[in-house]
Amino acid sequence: MAQKRYLFTPGPTPVPPQVLAALSEPVLHHRAPDFRIVYERVLGRLQEVHRTSSDVLLFTCSGTGAFESAIVNLCSSGDRVLAVSAGQFGERWAAMARGYGCEVEELRHAWGETPTAADLARKLAEIEPVSLVFLVHSETSTGVVCDLQALAAAAKDAGALVVVDAVSSLGAVPLETDDWGLDVVVAGSQKALMTPPGLATVAVSDTAWELAARATLPRYYLDWERTRMAQAKLDSAFTPAVSLVVALDVALGLLLEEGLEAACARHARLGRACRAGIKAMGLELFSPDEERSAVVTAAHMPDGLDSTELTRALRDRHGITIAAGQGELKERIFRIGHIGFIDEFDIATALSAVELVLGGLDAPIERGLAATRALEVYAEGAPV
Repeated sequence: MAQKRYLFTPGPTPVPPQVLAALSEPVLHHRAPDFRIVYERVLGRLQEVHRTSSDVLLFTCSGTGAFESAIVNLCSSGDRVLAVSAGQFGERWAAMARGYGCEVEELRHAWGETPTAADLARKLAEIEPVSLVFLVHSETSTGVVCDLQALAAAAKDAGALVVVDAVSSLGAVPLETDDWGLDVVVAGSQKALMTPPGLATVAVSDTAWELAARATLPRYYLDWERTRMAQAKLDSAFTPAVSLVVALDVALGLLLEEGLEAACARHARLGRACRAGIKAMGLELFSPDEERSAVVTAAHMPDGLDSTELTRALRDRHGITIAAGQGELKERIFRIGHIGFIDEFDIATALSAVELVLGGLDAPIERGLAATRALEVYAEGAPV
């Protein structure tokens, strides 16, 4: 019998059967009337999910492509920008901006720390004005979800535009593009939007459009204005991944049917349950034990054990994929993603498997408690 497979990474995430079914439908031509109907609905739904009345641009690329589009459309060579980092993806903002010739200031924290508005305000006061502040809402390399609203306010007070990586947070934790004054919010299809990888979204404020009109870095495929003009005619500047767009339409419909507030509450409960299960095993959390940590739970490995041993055994023996650490944390932590098409029984499965494998490695853990405790905690927060 073929092995059943489970996916518990921070991305890609499991895809609902309705979305998978949409991928199997006949391929549409991207300029045919039947595709335009879907395309118009997707663009409108993206505005709802981004919580914005501004244009949301849709690109056929990964989330990193959306990162790059923000830099090439907003920056000119030599521009001074500030990247706030506390993990892999904050450092990616800095590396990418530097690669395009920007003068990059960094507010760098240790991996696993949570950036604060006070830190950001202090840093901005110390340096000359910068045009952009790059933020990461949900840092999946560590499990940290920052207080984005407060950070954005500090950046705006200093006169900078705010550019946000919301690749893993959009649809999972509260994010208010317009109300929080976020100028650019980038996201990807493969996280809480419950669609396979390959699509990226960029919400752009009026202020960001004004800066983009003056920016001089070269761009072509990722040119915002080219894309906006095409979308205004329900067209695309280049051939889109039409089947993925059809699938995204279904996924966005499911998310909006559930309601963004309800989806965020569900993710918060899943995070709470996962953390409770980890602690019941006797393991130490790496990610913060707080309500915002609703995207991924990170935990320290027991002393003397390598997380790659755990992830390999889970995958090869049990068909379960979780994530090891990244960068300097690669062997020291493991991460369980709980965004998108995930429920409480998935969390129980992941925790039970981790418990089983660690027990087999003679790790000093409490056995038989994790799944039960996770389900208890999930049930405590269930709506009446």
